[in-house]
Amino acid sequence: MKNTLLLAGSAALLSSFATTAMARDSISIVGSSTVYPFATVVAERFGRTTDFATPKIEATGSGGGFKLFCTGIGVNTPDVTNASRRMKLSEFEQCNNNGVTSIVEVLIGFDGIAFANSVNADQMDMTMAELYLALAKSVPNPDGSEELVENPYQQWSDINPDLPSIDIEVLGPPPTSGTRDAFVELAMEGGCDTFEFVANLEKEAHKTACHTLREDGAYVEAGENDNLIVQKLEANPDAFGIFGYSFLEQNDDKVQSSIIDGHEAEFEQIASGEYGISRPLYFYVKAQHVGTVPGIEEYLAEFTNEQTWGDDGYLADKGMIPLPEDERAALAAQVASLQSLELN
Repeated sequence: MKNTLLLAGSAALLSSFATTAMARDSISIVGSSTVYPFATVVAERFGRTTDFATPKIEATGSGGGFKLFCTGIGVNTPDVTNASRRMKLSEFEQCNNNGVTSIVEVLIGFDGIAFANSVNADQMDMTMAELYLALAKSVPNPDGSEELVENPYQQWSDINPDLPSIDIEVLGPPPTSGTRDAFVELAMEGGCDTFEFVANLEKEAHKTACHTLREDGAYVEAGENDNLIVQKLEANPDAFGIFGYSFLEQNDDKVQSSIIDGHEAEFEQIASGEYGISRPLYFYVKAQHVGTVPGIEEYLAEFTNEQTWGDDGYLADKGMIPLPEDERAALAAQVASLQSLELN
């Protein structure tokens, strides 16, 4: 009996040591390539100014981040996922089904989605409807009949003779990207709904008509690396790219925003809501990892500090559009209390 108890005790001790050895000393963050530069700045400052290790961040896209985040609880899974859209109910349910039952949602600010081209080309000036006609897989018949046909437009001037006579070529994010989700919901659907018969379609038919991008080479999936899109626009002045405002601002010597419905992707026009292609930015935290992975609460405090996300914070200097002051104060209190997200 004594031998059995000794063996059991040794096994428990070894298990405890194994668990400790497996524990991470740094926060693991995945998700949106748009939020990535903001999170990186916070993580680097956090590593410099605290006794905690600098968080490790991987840009997987919003959808890819949620998939990894929701695989379960444990140090082999991410603690945080960044997102350029809100978590979907299906993702929330997947998290819950896999034991991730206490999730803290942090809305950090806003970002505009730029439709841009090289500064060495003319600035594009168009409507949201023309942008939809350029990129949708199916569009209203050019003959004016109320039916959808395969997109016939090859050059911008085919849509409107005032637009340039160059082939439609747009480099944009893949389906796993929150930027793509936001772009189709804001820009594509916004342009789509200017056609009354399309706006009145049944829900699924409407979504298919408005959210499905063409697959004939006019739209090119360029991956999650927005810097690569900027480089390709430099090399090809006839091409356009889709990426977050922060990348536009950081590369304003190379690329320029198009004018959409009279407005550009500029800080003031995004903050005021005048620029129509803008979206909220988030990150999500596993509260169940607090106390297991060191520094999570302190990282949350750093991100929600006024010197970080405030009107004059260092994230605004990087191109993030801050939330209104009263909203920041309320959200900071919720985050500090680790209030769990509820979706239904």
